[in-house]
Amino acid sequence: MTMIDPASQNQLNSILQKLGINKNEEEKKANKDQLGQEDFLKLMTTQLQNQDPFAPMENAEFIAQMAQFSTVTGITEMGESLKGLASQLKEFRIATASSLLGSSVMVPGNVARPDSNGEIHGMIDLPSTSTMTQLTFSDAAGTPIHSMDLGPSQAGLVGFSWEDIPEDVLASNAPLRVDVYADFGNGMESLTPSVFAEVFSASVGDDTTGVMLDVRDYGQVRAADVLRFRTATGSTQQTL
Repeated sequence: MTMIDPASQNQLNSILQKLGINKNEEEKKANKDQLGQEDFLKLMTTQLQNQDPFAPMENAEFIAQMAQFSTVTGITEMGESLKGLASQLKEFRIATASSLLGSSVMVPGNVARPDSNGEIHGMIDLPSTSTMTQLTFSDAAGTPIHSMDLGPSQAGLVGFSWEDIPEDVLASNAPLRVDVYADFGNGMESLTPSVFAEVFSASVGDDTTGVMLDVRDYGQVRAADVLRFRTATGSTQQTL
């Protein structure tokens, strides 16, 4: 029966350590239900002791077994790393949600309210160049109270703002409807603008939805779908 001398055992331990298979005592105690280095060495030693002396194990086969064990160990450690990353992402979502409280986000929709400065800001995404672009602001009863003519506009995002809102409109604290019409060569067509709306609350959500925002007049909106947001101080950011 073939025996493994101490020198060979030490050499084997050195090889295992280089392959990343080596485990310290604390890790072995914490993973009794898993195959550790000591268990692997016992199996390997038993295999060597009971092999046919006239047909010993090939070196390539021996190294392949150690490499396979190293791969399994690496996958396990990678899984632990991914768990840690998931925890960090959750903390990031919490920080993002809390930072958006009291801010405004730009969402697609026709409902707008004056902000803390008594102004309404928004954008229009024109699919092509327009020869005429107009906006109409209406009250809750549908009565037009203000209109804007932006004239010809290039394709892309076109910003608009209503800054001189009358005091009686501000005092009513009622939502206004914003209608957009543009002429691309075949008559006036209706478009849906994007307006800034106040964030009432924010929740962490899950791995699928991400951070969810409770936006005034619009309900639940995914933070990932927001194109721009404006902080309480008035600064505007492109994306979250």
